Amino acid sequence: MPETVDWGSMSAKHLRMLAVVATDRTFEATMLDGRRMWVGKCIHCNAKLVVDETGRAAGEATLEHVLPETRGGDNSIANLAIACARCNRQKSPHDVRGGVKLDEMMARLLARRAERWREPSEVGLAAVVERAMQRDDD
Repeated sequence: MPETVDWGSMSAKHLRMLAVVATDRTFEATMLDGRRMWVGKCIHCNAKLVVDETGRAAGEATLEHVLPETRGGDNSIANLAIACARCNRQKSPHDVRGGVKLDEMMARLLARRAERWREPSEVGLAAVVERAMQRDDD
């Protein structure tokens, strides 16, 4: 992570996005158009997603609660994933019938998030994750 990025001035949302990138082994750092970007996969469909070094989505990447807040989920890094906008919308409780499908999806996503987990120190972003866990504003 270049030292020009000021993590202290980043919003909680962007810190969380970058923290998820740091803990998701599908995301790898690369240079695109002269900028450092993180390229990885949607937690649902494996579509290619891009997040810049400041935690901003470049395209369709969205921050998603694996266990929705309406079901007791929180903003912990382990409960957050990156999904494409289409998949994130489809997980909405309004699109799921009877709750059974949502429960199955949550269990599958929790398992997938655990499978993808990497320690943020492996990519030099341990400080970002620590800062993200300290921030509670939106």
